[in-house]
Amino acid sequence: MGFLSGMNISGSGLTAQRMRMDVIAENIANVDTTRGPDGQPYTRKYVVFEERNANFAEVMQNTLMNGTEGGVRIAEIGTDPTPYQLVYDPNHPDANEDGYVQMPNVDITQEMVDMISAYRSYEANVTAFNAYKDMAVKALEIGR
Repeated sequence: MGFLSGMNISGSGLTAQRMRMDVIAENIANVDTTRGPDGQPYTRKYVVFEERNANFAEVMQNTLMNGTEGGVRIAEIGTDPTPYQLVYDPNHPDANEDGYVQMPNVDITQEMVDMISAYRSYEANVTAFNAYKDMAVKALEIGR
């Protein structure tokens, strides 16, 4: 493990959670978008994380040979298969012949819960990063 490995691991968490918050913000911004470039309503997106290294042997091999550590990375940004919501609004330009409009499959309550979770995870990574930084500074002060 390198000297800055803890900071690198926390940094990967910060980057991943920031991307998660960006995707959630996009979902919230498009909660009323009934027509996208493909003519369909906006489809909710979500972020899937995975660990950088799959197993202990791989972690040891990468650490010893390449100096890389663990952490998290974004595996994919997926789209939610939940069906669109139908809302009765016969005056809407995107209403079908029965007067129903397909609305995005974004649940604003769920998005806010996800945003709070992402924020707390981001905050925890900042705290871990600062603790590691403080330990590194103390270790350097010992050498004086």
